[in-house]
Amino acid sequence: MVSGMENTQKHKLVVVVGSVREGRFGPVVASWVAEQARVHGGFEVETVDLADVDLPLALPAESPRSAGASYPRPAGMAPLTAALESADAFVVVTPEYNHSYPASLKAAVDWHFTQWTAKPVAFVSYGGVAGGRHAVQHLENVFAELHAVTVRDGLVFPSYFTAWRDGRPLDPETPGHARTMLDQLRWWAHALRSARDAVPYPA
Repeated sequence: MVSGMENTQKHKLVVVVGSVREGRFGPVVASWVAEQARVHGGFEVETVDLADVDLPLALPAESPRSAGASYPRPAGMAPLTAALESADAFVVVTPEYNHSYPASLKAAVDWHFTQWTAKPVAFVSYGGVAGGRHAVQHLENVFAELHAVTVRDGLVFPSYFTAWRDGRPLDPETPGHARTMLDQLRWWAHALRSARDAVPYPA
C-alpha cells in the first residue's frame, strides 16, 4: 500500500547493483530493496546488475551529454541504456572501496548523461564501520553534475557481514526506513515526471 500519496500511478524504478567484484554482497542488498519497493506499491521495479553489462573504461571522444541518442555505446550496453532511459527513479546500491564507489558504477554513469537528468536517485550503501557513507558522498556530487535529484533519506548498512542473515537485515526498524526512502523517491518521481512532461528540462 502506498502511504501518504493520493496519486495511484506507478512509476518505473530501476535498482542498480553497483559492484561487480567477485563475492560481492550487492545482489543480496538489491534483491531486498527491490522486494521492499514492490511491497511499497508505488513502483514497477527492475533490477540492473552491472556485472551483466559490457562496461569498457575507454569512452569515445564525444561526450554523451552532447551526442544524446547517437552516442556510440557497445551493443552489450543496450539493455542498461534502455532501462535507465525508461526509469522515473533510481536506487543505487553501492559498497565503499577505498573511501569511494566502484569503478563499474563510475563507468555506467560516464557512458550516460541524459538518462539521469531531472530524475530522483536514492542510495543504499553497505560496508565496514562507515557503511559506505563515503561512497554516497562522492555519488551525490556526481549526480548533481548530471542534473539528477538525490533524495535525503537512504539506507546505510555498517558491518553488513554481521547485520544481515538469510538475505535480510536484522534490525527490525529497517523496513520502516526503507518505506521513508521510497515515499520520498516516489514523491520526487511523480513531481519530476510531471514537470518533464510539461516543460523540457533546460540542461
